[in-house]
Amino acid sequence: MTMMTVRSRDARPESGRASPRRWHRLAGAIALVGLGLLAITTAQATVYRLVDTSDSVIGTPFYVKARKEHTLLDIGRHHGLGVDEMKQANPEIDMWLPGAGTAVLVPDRHVLPDAPRTGIVLNLAERRMYYYRSATEIETFSIGIGRDGWETPTGSYRIIEKTENPSWTPPASIRAEYAKQGKTLPAVVPAGPDNPLGDYRLRLSNPSYLIHGTNKPWGVGMPVSSGCTRMFPEDIEHLFGQVAVGTQVTIVDQPYKVGWLGEQLFLEVSRAEGSAPRPVEEIIPPSIANAEGVVIDWDEVRRVQQDNTGFPRWVGGRQGSRSWHHFDMIF
Repeated sequence: MTMMTVRSRDARPESGRASPRRWHRLAGAIALVGLGLLAITTAQATVYRLVDTSDSVIGTPFYVKARKEHTLLDIGRHHGLGVDEMKQANPEIDMWLPGAGTAVLVPDRHVLPDAPRTGIVLNLAERRMYYYRSATEIETFSIGIGRDGWETPTGSYRIIEKTENPSWTPPASIRAEYAKQGKTLPAVVPAGPDNPLGDYRLRLSNPSYLIHGTNKPWGVGMPVSSGCTRMFPEDIEHLFGQVAVGTQVTIVDQPYKVGWLGEQLFLEVSRAEGSAPRPVEEIIPPSIANAEGVVIDWDEVRRVQQDNTGFPRWVGGRQGSRSWHHFDMIF
């Protein structure tokens, strides 16, 4: 049975997601609503536990009141969210000066990618990683990915090497790029604060590509790398201790994700800026749209695609459920 609970953000156990700026604690939670799942925490990161294995939506959106010194980047990093996610969820709020008392949406809700629920899954379209502790226990992290011309490749890989305090040997292509800008890169950059790999590195079976930390954390959540996957320093430190050599890594690019949470159907759209929209009738898979008892609000599907917020929204449900239209009333 899908149950609804309403609670204060401050009542949630400390997740350990805070940035090095942990000395300022975000306050003033306004509201949050959770459906059909439990959020549990470890000392390092929030673990989302699906109540039903047929569900594919995790997380609980909520609001915080910004303080004078906060930026959207500060708020996002504190909660494990990247730059683009926070900007998309709060389009009317100034990224650098939200303003004291401003209600900021923390979009801590995600539809799981259509991929095997094992190991690590990266969805490039939303700049987000999902780590499956099991088929029903998931951790999720914001990531930085490859920029135009240096795209992170999709496919199935595995972790072949773990390195703490790595040095960086920039490939010839990157050294040439720096040279065009009048900069000289050394043949090897040693471990330390100037190393763009940060303190931890996971090498994939395509050995040119890494999952690593960064000495420029505000680029996390954006397409800014030379193809590798960047994580917040605190997130890669946690993940490094969780995963083993041989862990499967699946990289997908899914700007449209559809998933069930109990009797409610959610759509999440993270369409690249300038990309052509899909025909509305093709967004919801026929296996869902044509299933017996399923009702789709096609006008809402159209709005979700147009708004392109990267935030899951209700677009339908199964007839007979008394709560299937709940999120239509809230958001």
